[in-house]
Amino acid sequence: MQTIKLNNGVEMPQMGYGVFQVSPQECERCVLDALSVGYRMIDTAQIYQNEEGVGNAVKKSGISRDEIFLVSKIWFTNYEYAAAKKSIDESLRKLQTEYIDLMLLHQPYGDRYGAYRALEEAYKEGKLRAIGVSNFYPDHFIDLCAHFDVVPAVNQIETHVFQQQIESRKYMDELGIAHMSWGPLAEGKNGFFTNETLIKIGEKYGKTGPQVAIRYLLDRGVIIIPKSSRKERMAENQNIFDFKLSQDDMDAILKLDTGAPVIMPSHHNPEIVKWFMGMVKK
Repeated sequence: MQTIKLNNGVEMPQMGYGVFQVSPQECERCVLDALSVGYRMIDTAQIYQNEEGVGNAVKKSGISRDEIFLVSKIWFTNYEYAAAKKSIDESLRKLQTEYIDLMLLHQPYGDRYGAYRALEEAYKEGKLRAIGVSNFYPDHFIDLCAHFDVVPAVNQIETHVFQQQIESRKYMDELGIAHMSWGPLAEGKNGFFTNETLIKIGEKYGKTGPQVAIRYLLDRGVIIIPKSSRKERMAENQNIFDFKLSQDDMDAILKLDTGAPVIMPSHHNPEIVKWFMGMVKK
């Protein structure tokens, strides 16, 4: 499995399995299937309500803990310092582990400074091997970096062939922040599975359009977490290391970029902010 070296020297698998929208009841089975076909990085979050399923699967897999890279995220309703600190310990308990390999702030809202202080403290205590952010735009993470000693190791953002995050990537590279994708298959939106460019390129290599899209992101140095509840599809998503895209292929896929979100509107969109703030009131 290919790895990416984070800015603190930690090696992170470049491809993992994401459990967003996997029910707590199904999570354990799905993670066991993912581990059985070779995945060694599992991405979850507090808001997914399936950390316990991930922890159970890791325990039952028989795979040594140090061979599995666990990622979780603090939800923004836990962002006040003391609440964030408590939530980290709760995630450790649910995941049944003494450390989490990467812990992220899930959204750029609320008291992200207090929450990041809790992350930084837990990192220095050895509870977290690396820390970072998710859904942060350049203005968010540039500001954060100016106020803390530990630069985020990762920023997990919507990234796929239709939203390649070219501008954000420029600033992440400047700061040494690794680029991690959520939604690498665009959740099937924008005609992803029938895209002629991806299908045509795939025909040259005996691969599917989604496999081409995954290979493209990996070749750009993006960390990805494609999700499927079907074991055969999990294996298919991984079967992309026996071919390499040509520069012409890369150039053609670059042209698919719209420069705009496809799955979720911008986190700067006032209506989206209002929607998130409605969760705080609840």
